Amino acid sequence: MVDQHWLKFMREQYPQGSRIRLREMKDPNAPIEPGAMGTLEHIDDAGNFFCAWDNGCRLGLAMGVDSFTVLPPETHTLKLYMPMSVTYYERNQWGDMDDTELNLDDGEMVREADHIIAALQREALPTESERGLMHYYHENDSVNDKVKSCVFTAEVRDKKLWGVAVCQVIGELNPAELDTLKEYVSGQASDGLGEGFEQRPIKMSNGNEMYAHLWQWDHWCVQTAAEMGMEEQNYKMEFGGM
Repeated sequence: MVDQHWLKFMREQYPQGSRIRLREMKDPNAPIEPGAMGTLEHIDDAGNFFCAWDNGCRLGLAMGVDSFTVLPPETHTLKLYMPMSVTYYERNQWGDMDDTELNLDDGEMVREADHIIAALQREALPTESERGLMHYYHENDSVNDKVKSCVFTAEVRDKKLWGVAVCQVIGELNPAELDTLKEYVSGQASDGLGEGFEQRPIKMSNGNEMYAHLWQWDHWCVQTAAEMGMEEQNYKMEFGGM
């Protein structure tokens, strides 16, 4: 019987979608040639790797018997967008900050975008270097398996500044998984990263200080680019502070 801890480790290391390169299959009647490529479908309770081979065959490989290499599955970028707001305070005639909170309009937010993005990058902690905010996702579920990382940034789309959760995902999320990820991102925007971020002043181009808010009470939700009717834009993942 296969040790369950070892089996769990193998499934975590080699998730569904990993690519398999065959070096040698011991079965002389196997229809798979050395060098063939396939995609891992699952690892069974006996530790066998069941693959969908590129030649159309579905055939398993036995650990310790067959010789093969497992290549980690490639990720793709999924962006989740959320409305942002930015507030600031003007100085009064004595040079002190006035108590009246003011809001930047869309055009002003766009002009301050670089400062806000840089401030978001500075929020990254060393513990988040590998998985971003997914470091704090502790559910043992398919979302944890599929979403390898999640970082917050901001992006100008349609002349507006949006908060963006940039996720690196293996495979496709089903509707339930996407809803779970959105809920997690919403929590990070309101009570997690966003709560501390909105309390830290950001220097504006004119020398004043502004406060960027990833979450708000009204007219706020987390959406994909498709749900917003926008085309996805490429994004280069960068972890760590500036």
